[in-house]
Amino acid sequence: MLRMTPTCPVYLAVGPTDLRNNIDGLIIKIKYQFNLDPFSPAMFVFCNRSRNKLKILFWDKNGFWLYYRRLDSGTFNWPQKNDGKKTLKITEQQLSWILDGLAMEQQGAFTEVSARKII
Repeated sequence: MLRMTPTCPVYLAVGPTDLRNNIDGLIIKIKYQFNLDPFSPAMFVFCNRSRNKLKILFWDKNGFWLYYRRLDSGTFNWPQKNDGKKTLKITEQQLSWILDGLAMEQQGAFTEVSARKII
């Protein structure tokens, strides 16, 4: 079962990824193409060109977890390349929406309030 912690950042690899990469190949991509630490407490999510398969990689104490999901029908709503960004940082809720076949941005969803004040 996929465990997500409230403080676990999630990074999507924008655009398609060759999912023939194993753990080591994805680690190299995270480290050298994305300039991120693959050993950090974060999830790194990759999707193939057809948008029907994805892999989630994360470090857990003494080893990497690699989750793989293949859809029998349908596709994931995956962001395509834009603004030259290689990764997109999203919330755990947005990842859940993607895994459920929904768009990453839900119009009816509440947004986080960053200005906290006491009246």
